[in-house]
Amino acid sequence: MTTDAPHGDAQGGRSRRRLAARIAGGAIAAAAIGVAGWGSATSAATGSDIHASMTIVAPAAAGGGWDGVARELQQAQKANGLVNTVQVVNMPGAGGTIALGNVATLAGQPGTMLVGGTGLLAATIQFGSAATLDDVTPLAVMVEEYDVIVVPADSPHETLDDLVEAWRADPGAVPWTGGGSFDQLVVTDLALAAGIDPVDTTYISSDGGGEAIQALLNGTAQAAAGGYPDNIDQIESGRLRALALVAAEPVEGIDLPTAAEQGYDVTLTNWRSLSAPPGLEEDEVAALRELVLESIATPQWADAMERYRWTERVITGDELDRFLADEHERIERLYEEMGL
Repeated sequence: MTTDAPHGDAQGGRSRRRLAARIAGGAIAAAAIGVAGWGSATSAATGSDIHASMTIVAPAAAGGGWDGVARELQQAQKANGLVNTVQVVNMPGAGGTIALGNVATLAGQPGTMLVGGTGLLAATIQFGSAATLDDVTPLAVMVEEYDVIVVPADSPHETLDDLVEAWRADPGAVPWTGGGSFDQLVVTDLALAAGIDPVDTTYISSDGGGEAIQALLNGTAQAAAGGYPDNIDQIESGRLRALALVAAEPVEGIDLPTAAEQGYDVTLTNWRSLSAPPGLEEDEVAALRELVLESIATPQWADAMERYRWTERVITGDELDRFLADEHERIERLYEEMGL
């Protein structure tokens, strides 16, 4: 079970009403704090020359992963003269779906790109948002980031098998945590791979990776799934013990066995993508896609990948459409397994 999971039709109805209120509140807050920025974004978006002016929308507040992608793209485009004027607009709310809904209204306007990824796709499913990724124009997946399974350094669980054995014996007695909804999806996927009902699992939601690490260190949680970049310092300092990397195959530079290598088929990654408004001409989509590819081929982007410990994974065109459809099906199934 999760610490805030609804049970029963009546409570489920109340949860849905609370969720609707939170989304509405998020929309109002986004409008209140971002109207000036969004006004300039839509103004810039009306231009047809993407190399003259571009707005990159980060669907979250400054300082997070999506914001990092947006600002590194901005720097790459400015430093290399790919776009004359490029600005970043932060539009937080409802897991990114507020920004998604706004970009979906800019039909036929090629001057805007929306940062997204696994978390945004998950939010459209979790919140049942009116706007989905089908309502914008996918351009590319650019990078992915891996989760790592960690326990406190003094944990009795020396290996992933040790942890799973204790978890399987009493699922509710091994509380998990993570820094966001993506991490809960990873824990759910691991539970299924281990033959554990995710509904029986105790998952403590944390507000970011730092809070999740504190939950481990103070004993509130016994295990966590979290982004490798968020946890590497604690792992290297010896405060946390890493048990597995959540990746399809070993990653160069990360000396850690994958969950799949240890017999648990868990490979969900935190990929980052760019989309454009709907209703664009084919040549506009092609030009935007080329701009993305030029941006991620710059030295500035290569430097960002090293600093953020991203792994390159470029997917475009028909392959991207298939990838997004597969990911949607996969994440939807995980939410169903959670009972949400």
